[in-house]
Order: sequence, then structure tokens, then C-alpha cells
Amino acid sequence: MNRRTFLKRGIGSLITLFSLSGGGYFYAKELEPRMIKFQHEVIHSKKIPPSFQNFKIAQFSDTHIGFHYTINQLSELIDKINAIQPDVIVFTGDLVDNPYEFDEYSSLQEKLKLLEAPYGKFWIYGNHDHGGYGTEIIKKVMKKSDFHLLQNSHSVIEKEFDRFILVGIDDVMLGKPNLSVALDQVNHELFTILLAHEPDYADTASEYPIDVQLSGHSHGGQVRLPWIGDLYTPDYAEKYVQGKYLLNRDAFTLYVNSGIGTTRLPYRFLCKPEIHIYTLKHS
Repeated sequence: MNRRTFLKRGIGSLITLFSLSGGGYFYAKELEPRMIKFQHEVIHSKKIPPSFQNFKIAQFSDTHIGFHYTINQLSELIDKINAIQPDVIVFTGDLVDNPYEFDEYSSLQEKLKLLEAPYGKFWIYGNHDHGGYGTEIIKKVMKKSDFHLLQNSHSVIEKEFDRFILVGIDDVMLGKPNLSVALDQVNHELFTILLAHEPDYADTASEYPIDVQLSGHSHGGQVRLPWIGDLYTPDYAEKYVQGKYLLNRDAFTLYVNSGIGTTRLPYRFLCKPEIHIYTLKHS
């Protein structure tokens, strides 16, 4: 940790202790974690076929069910996503906080199965999905929930004879990501979206024929302070933390979702949980 980061976290921690005392503590623990917001983004590209004009992709991430996030809260989330009527739904990792200790998988898959998207539901592994002996458990739950796993692989989304590519890699921290394998036999002239749990992987992905990367993992920092920003983010989410970033001379766009649940500490402050809605535009 360099001196600047040390001072930032030290000063930020003192301010946080003060801010979260009394009413601030109640707000950060009980109120803001339930204030789900929709983050709408329009993705423009000449590579997007005209038939995909206004095509909607919903992204949710990092639910961390079992750590201060319940099945009932997930049910409310599902209703919110279905109300948008997305064409595709993507989940970018960390379904359950501790897979080995969680014991409500039957209810979980019943709820996830209620998510509706005519062009498919897709997911990738996060570090918590692999951790806690969860690799096969989470894979089984998501399969029974009608989600298609993208693990160093891709899927072709087709509409009226037009296509775009949806790619996913294995988790960077605990998996074995291989983007070259995932892109094998992909037509590089087609519009391509990558799902990668860790946002800092964008520095690698931007060197490949990819147009957009969708990530989570950072939780947006969970606790953010004015003028200081996030106090802590996990490995591989230290450079790109929240929102939209342009790389490779604006040829590559990264979106970092702030997640739904919490981990480590059950607080959110100035960092509401969010659902991303991406609208594709041919231009």
C-alpha cells in the first residue's frame, strides 16, 4: 500500500466512523442497501446490426445471498428486472457469499427461474462462486434456473439473421480465465460484449477484438465519501471501480456495476445497489 492510499483509507475511516454513528449507521445498514437504482446506458456502435436497435440487456451482479441479503429481497429484485422486459439478462458473478454454508438452494433456483428474457439468460463465475467449495454447487443451481454458463466460451445472439457475440471468461482470482479460447472461431467483425467479473481485467481485454466489457466485483466500494471516493475495493477492482470507462482510444468501453448485496461489512453509503440496463443503438 503506497502512502497516498494509506492516508486516504486512514482519513476516510475516521470520517466513516463519525458519519456512520447514530442515524448514519442506521441509514448505511438498513436503508441504502435496499435502495436499488436502475443505471441506464446507451451503447452506440456501427457494428450493432439495425435489427438490434433498442435491444435491452439487463445486468445484475454480486448478490452475495446469505450475507445480509435474503431470498425475499432477491424476489423483489427479480420483479424489478422483469418489469423492464429485457431481451437478455446477464449475471456477472458472486451469487452466494459463502456457498458451502448456504442452505436455501432450492428456493434460490425457484426464484432465479422466474427471470424472463426471450434471447437468453447468461452468467459467469465470480470469486465467491468458486470459493467455499461452491464451483459445482453454483453451476448446478444456475443450470436449473435456466442460466447459460459462459466460462471461457461465447454465445451467438441472433435476431432476424443478424448477430452479435456474448463472451464470458472464468473468474480471474480463483478460476482459469482464457480469453483466446473464449474467442475461438468468433467473427471479429461482429459486435462483441465480454462478461468478466473483475473490472481491472479490462487492461487485458482491451487488447482483444472486444467492444464492451461488463463487470462487477468492486461493489462500487460500498462506502464512498465526498471528495475521497471509495475507501476500499478488492483485488482486481482497484483501478476501475464504478461506472463507465473508455480505453484503447475510446474503442473499448468498460461498465462496472456496483452490485446488489454487500460483503465483508453490511453497509452501503453513497453507493446504492444497482441494476444496469444497456440499450443497443446502431449508429
